[in-house]
Amino acid sequence: MLCPKCHKGQTCVFDSREEQGTIRRRRQCLKCGLRFTTYERMEAINLRVIKKDGKREIFERSKLLKGIKKSCEKRPIELCEIDKIVEKIETKLSQLGTKEVNSVEIGKLVLSELKCLDKVAYMRFASVHKQFDSLDDFEKELHKILKF
Repeated sequence: MLCPKCHKGQTCVFDSREEQGTIRRRRQCLKCGLRFTTYERMEAINLRVIKKDGKREIFERSKLLKGIKKSCEKRPIELCEIDKIVEKIETKLSQLGTKEVNSVEIGKLVLSELKCLDKVAYMRFASVHKQFDSLDDFEKELHKILKF
């Protein structure tokens, strides 16, 4: 690990913690004494997503995060809660043991997490994911989550 100040490669770790699937390490440069923090994440999952139109594309965490953020816009939801949802979904996807997953399945995972977090965010995401065409679609879905 290179020191961000003097760019020497002699650092030591004096504290290490796991936080939400990320390892946080406190380091100190042995040359200049600078203390700094690094974060380590597991490498992104190598997964292809099969879209509704049959196209295949590489899974991108940023797209998942963007979609969930959009549905949670102007809701009393902290960014760290959204990050936790994305982490949970990534973990579930990596545990599937497959190289491809249907976008519908990813959407179902998102919906199950949002249902517990915020009903309005759930409805927003569901309206796009399930392609609501009418108010009847909204009403049916609303009745489903109110029974939950």
